[in-house]
Amino acid sequence: MVAVTGLYDRAASRWRELQADICAALEAVDGRARFSSERWERPGGGGGVSRVLEDGEVFEKAGVNWSDVEGELPEDFAAQLPGSGRRFRATGVSLVLHPRSPMAPTTHANFRFLEKGDAAWFGGGADLTPYYVWREDAEHFHRTLAAACDAHAPVGDYPRFKRWCDEYFFLKHRGETRGVGGIFFDYVGRAPGLAKATDADLEAAFAMASACGAAFVPAYVPIVERRRAEPYGDVERRWQLVRRGRYVEFNLVDDRGTTFGLKTGGRIESILMSLPPLVRWDHDVQPPGPRERELVDILRAPVDWLGPSTRPR
Repeated sequence: MVAVTGLYDRAASRWRELQADICAALEAVDGRARFSSERWERPGGGGGVSRVLEDGEVFEKAGVNWSDVEGELPEDFAAQLPGSGRRFRATGVSLVLHPRSPMAPTTHANFRFLEKGDAAWFGGGADLTPYYVWREDAEHFHRTLAAACDAHAPVGDYPRFKRWCDEYFFLKHRGETRGVGGIFFDYVGRAPGLAKATDADLEAAFAMASACGAAFVPAYVPIVERRRAEPYGDVERRWQLVRRGRYVEFNLVDDRGTTFGLKTGGRIESILMSLPPLVRWDHDVQPPGPRERELVDILRAPVDWLGPSTRPR
């Protein structure tokens, strides 16, 4: 393994701290439910801690995972990743939050560090999946993450990460994005064959990924606080459950994290933590009204939420 001395341990510790900070903030928002905590071990090396909140006042289900695993990758999967050999180490924090109200958006975030042979890199990001769109919410989410990226330029490249997010969270079989985006990045730092970089680059990537992780709570919590009391009825709830179906489709068909967990023998309960507790797949569902149609139109043509006049300075 090739990472800067001590960097892997520092990253694992930072992600563990981030898990604790995020869970504390979400418990404060919910006001009723608390996260359970379950430590698990991975056959072959390492383990993690899964924390899950269910049946809360605000969150129908929320999961925040931390992991630190190692071992050997299957040969076919190892060939798909940068770096020599099959030995790997990976540490990260990942979360998915499903609010009870359809007026509050689902959200996902993941920040990770991987070593494989002579390669090491950071990846991650955060994205927002609303069922009803408020432009001010999408702008706030993007602006907060853009500020974190800009503070660590040039490695933090919000315009590139924003485009990458729109492209990554795209359901090809539906012809639409999963939500209103955010940021997504991978192979940042040092990955032979993909980019020439130094140990200083890897340190800069760690600082950027850590800052983006710290930006998640201020990016998301004000939105759910604003929308938690919005009125809704059966039409809005049904629309939420139908749209959650799209979320499940992406996670099971396209998501790299799900694939990595399954290919490396991860804990299945933690891997599938991202799935919502209730969901619908109805035949040929059409938007029932103009607000639902607005969402679908946005998902089919991603928006530049931060034009030149709204970018952080």
